Amino acid sequence: MLQTKPPTPRSEPIPHAEGVSNEEFRAALSRLAAGVVLITAEEPPLDEHGRGEDVGMTATAFMSVSLDPPLVLVSLRNGSRMDDLLDEQPLWAVSVLGESQRHIAGRFAMKGRISDRLLFEDIPCARGEVSGAPLVGGALATLECRTEQRVPAGDHTLVIGRVVSASLPSADGGPLTYFQGRYRQLG
Repeated sequence: MLQTKPPTPRSEPIPHAEGVSNEEFRAALSRLAAGVVLITAEEPPLDEHGRGEDVGMTATAFMSVSLDPPLVLVSLRNGSRMDDLLDEQPLWAVSVLGESQRHIAGRFAMKGRISDRLLFEDIPCARGEVSGAPLVGGALATLECRTEQRVPAGDHTLVIGRVVSASLPSADGGPLTYFQGRYRQLG
């Protein structure tokens, strides 16, 4: 029987099959402006006497999928805390951040960050009636979702959620956007 040897790890980036390197791909897509949202969910409680910990993640890979039924999609890095949580917790929420909420986006995007409990500490939030997840006060819009489908896609998972509630808590200001590696305002 022929045995194959596992490939040896390489230190330099492996170009995509079509010849596009990771750096070229990132540079090209950094030219695409994206809205910024905070994805939140409540971890199931450890026992029947308490609430679970709130978890949050800044996302720019978020979009509307369908009007009928109302579906949205968020892309989560495989193995991330939010990916692991949404694999077991079907209810989650989205807060569409406004231009004055850059500090929230930055806080939940940090690598090697502190506990989620401390991240939420001084951020005004309401608890979603359906999801139990935190909804950021002053967000331009909030959505509560139930996972309909998880689609593996390379090093990410696309989570498609049915919108089960939507509200417009704030009409003040414009959206927070992300362009060329920085948070921006329109105009």
